[in-house]
Amino acid sequence: MTAHVVTLPPGQLEALEAAYADPPRAYHDFGHVREVLRHYDAVATGPGWVQPDEVRLAVLYHDAVYEAGRRDNEARSARFAVDEIARWLPDAGIESGRVAELIELTARHGQFGPHDFGKTAVAADTCHFLDCDMAILGAGPDVFDAYDRAIAAEYRGHVPDWLFRINRRRFLKSLLARPRIYLSEFFHERLDAPARANLRRAITSKR
Repeated sequence: MTAHVVTLPPGQLEALEAAYADPPRAYHDFGHVREVLRHYDAVATGPGWVQPDEVRLAVLYHDAVYEAGRRDNEARSARFAVDEIARWLPDAGIESGRVAELIELTARHGQFGPHDFGKTAVAADTCHFLDCDMAILGAGPDVFDAYDRAIAAEYRGHVPDWLFRINRRRFLKSLLARPRIYLSEFFHERLDAPARANLRRAITSKR
């Protein structure tokens, strides 16, 4: 069962929201964090979290540093999280290395299978966390399409449009080709079918 989770001091929350606003983003803003937190809460009332504080902090910080086209966003976000935890929550008993580990794993979405992390309770946390971040794929068609447009908007001006379309279509096709889009049963059972329908439609639109 998920225990009571740590609350961020006002100053820490303000700094976090400021990070998500710089630079301005079409998708990876604090609204995205709130949506992932909604799925975090769904897990909390369902299968539960073994390390609720660490996972929640990973959700909060996983895209804190984001510049479209950069390959080190996740690593920089992880370092920022560790520094902020040390500054604001030094006595909260947070395993900051675990927070950083989870954040850095988001750089490899679509590369993991359901058994890559083992069968421990902590491994289940990892799968549920990654699935929370990918839950947008199984959203309603209108929500998914808005997400897809927002990703394109973030890359505009950073990557040529033709190259973005090629790379985006390749990524979406790789997800669709996987036997499992979601690592956990909790998300697989509810979101696999709508995610595949969204991916097929998005791939077709990018031809």
